[in-house]
Amino acid sequence: MNRRITLWALAWGLLGAAVAQAQDAKTEAPAVIRIGVATGGVGNPIRHGGTSTALAYTDKAIEEEFRKDGTKVEWIFFKGAGPAVNEALINKQLDFAWQGDLPSIVHRAAGVKTKIIVGSGVRAGLYLGVLPNSGVQKIEDLKGKRVAVFKGTNLHLAAVRALADHGLKEKDVKLINLDHAGSIAALASSDIDAVFGYVGLFDLRDKGLAKIIWSAHEDNFKYTRQTALLVTDEFATKHPQTVQRVVKAVVKYAHKYSDENRRAELFEAWGKTEYPEKIWREDFVGQPLRVRLSPLLDPFLVARYKDAANESFGLKLTRAKPEIDSWFDRRYLNATLKELKLENYWPAYAANGQQVGR
Repeated sequence: MNRRITLWALAWGLLGAAVAQAQDAKTEAPAVIRIGVATGGVGNPIRHGGTSTALAYTDKAIEEEFRKDGTKVEWIFFKGAGPAVNEALINKQLDFAWQGDLPSIVHRAAGVKTKIIVGSGVRAGLYLGVLPNSGVQKIEDLKGKRVAVFKGTNLHLAAVRALADHGLKEKDVKLINLDHAGSIAALASSDIDAVFGYVGLFDLRDKGLAKIIWSAHEDNFKYTRQTALLVTDEFATKHPQTVQRVVKAVVKYAHKYSDENRRAELFEAWGKTEYPEKIWREDFVGQPLRVRLSPLLDPFLVARYKDAANESFGLKLTRAKPEIDSWFDRRYLNATLKELKLENYWPAYAANGQQVGR
């Protein structure tokens, strides 16, 4: 009888040790954290700006968070933007990824398991630049023109959405797939008539090589672009505490630079990245930092991803419309906001673009 009790005790002890070991594995920091970034950046070492994730990268916030753990943080930048990030996700080469709505929807529709954990780069601008002598004064004038857009990125859907709302279908223009650098070069050399792009167009304008005739911010929030930080389901299951710490590091920087008193400091820092300081300043004119640097996964962001899912399916960019609501995992963000006492710091927006509570 005593021997049987001893064996039962031993078995229960081994089971308890196994459970404890499994729990420890979930709290223990991994040897490496791999973060994919849907931009090539500039320079060596690489620099990039525009989002809270970029700020955390520049100031090594995540590296500092895991310094005592001995965890290595690898940032992998992709000149091929979101589509290249998707390829790395499919091949299980990344744990986290920062990318825009369309490529994220493409990988979700293809069965890649990720969770959206932090907004990082919401309501980003979209601009239409044209040749100075093109005669194009509004979007409706683009019919039959050669228009560049970086297909497969969040620029793509926003541009098609803007065209449609102004009475033009994709077939009504000669839509040419060019990356950011290629489209800028093509417009400067008059090989195209127009380009839907980002703030890099300001540089061409200042050189007299382009006119900017349309801005998403001046038209409608529907045409702004959304980006977010995602984590793979596999990594989150194995290392939930690590995910929590990464989210906290990013949110801390979103909070630090959402302070309007730091606006000059923010643009000075970003002026050392892809674009000059004055260009970043212009992109943010009239927009509170608490809006552009918000980490919230609010109804506005969810609605934009739902719109993008419908549009990408309609354009046959995906074979199915992925489910969106459960994709947003707010556990880590909510815990961080509560810990840092920031639950009401950033304004939340409804699906229609109006601030909640107003």
